[in-house]
Amino acid sequence: MVFPAIVFGIFFGLYGLVLLRAAWPRPALPPLAHYPRVSILVAARNEEATIERCLQALAALDYPAEQLEILIGDDASTDDTAAVVRSFIADKPQFRLLPIQHRLGTARGKSNVLAHLCRAATTHYFLLTDAGMALHPGWVAAMLTAAQPGVGVVTGITTAGGGLFGRLQGLDWLFGLNLVRVLTDCGLPITAVGNNMLVTRAAYESIGGYEALAFSISEDLQLFAQIVARGWHCRNLIEPRVLGVSVPQPTVRHLLHQRKRWMRGAGRLPWQLGALFSSYGVFYTVVGWPGLLPLGTIGALLGAKMLCQSLFLGLTLRQAGHREHLGVLLLYEGYLLAMSLAVLTYTAWPGTIQWKERRYHWAEG
Repeated sequence: MVFPAIVFGIFFGLYGLVLLRAAWPRPALPPLAHYPRVSILVAARNEEATIERCLQALAALDYPAEQLEILIGDDASTDDTAAVVRSFIADKPQFRLLPIQHRLGTARGKSNVLAHLCRAATTHYFLLTDAGMALHPGWVAAMLTAAQPGVGVVTGITTAGGGLFGRLQGLDWLFGLNLVRVLTDCGLPITAVGNNMLVTRAAYESIGGYEALAFSISEDLQLFAQIVARGWHCRNLIEPRVLGVSVPQPTVRHLLHQRKRWMRGAGRLPWQLGALFSSYGVFYTVVGWPGLLPLGTIGALLGAKMLCQSLFLGLTLRQAGHREHLGVLLLYEGYLLAMSLAVLTYTAWPGTIQWKERRYHWAEG
């Protein structure tokens, strides 16, 4: 029984340290001293069902409209995305729709759209989000307060809405992004998230832009890594004003497609984050090993894990100004185990990665 004791001692020790660091007081963001002109960039492909929600949130931002430049790139949509956008922005001069018709350098897909939008932008700050996102009215101002001199990338916090399945996906977002923030605060920059991100023009141009990078299906992680490698600092924020609510994946099949793409990018993440996520696999393996532990011990260990997990999620929700029922937090344990097994199996299964109705090979990293 020595080996299980060591495994669980390390697991719960790490969880305790993560909880302490997540709860560590952080200085409040200062008020914005002035309102610089900023560019908000939205890449869109076949988003007719969701993009108006995103545009409504951007139109309601608590930021001077004359200081906003909102560029939507239509990536050869085959539905009515462009028509929905044109109708919405007809009387809003801060919005502009750009049809994306050719490739820039090595960029493809979403990275190509963003390369075009960054070239068209006329400001010193690029705020990136997705067509399926709705941002808090204070998003722009809060993100800008963190973009201090030397900071090249700022990432906000994301969750998902909808029914139970969507809210469980939202807990995935919150859990992972707070873990990323904890490691970033410890001096280990991990990643940025392309649906809720600020990049300064100086940092973006220092790496040559998306058109100068080798193509990647995890373009946000690639951009982040290149910017940090150039010596720029990063900030990961969790507070109500930087919360974005994403449209969830509608079915398990769609979710597996999304996570397979994420898993392709996970190979580039620092080993510290991989070790923390791998500890979950070791935990379940030892707990579930036939005949190794009595049932009472298994139940106590699972209960302790659910308690730590719920405390971490509850803390994250409070910091983000979001609410969730305790029952959903408890259901997350079963969802997490089932989806982890499904994602690992689906990722290992031979086949292409499907993303925005396009197919990519696994090697296209």
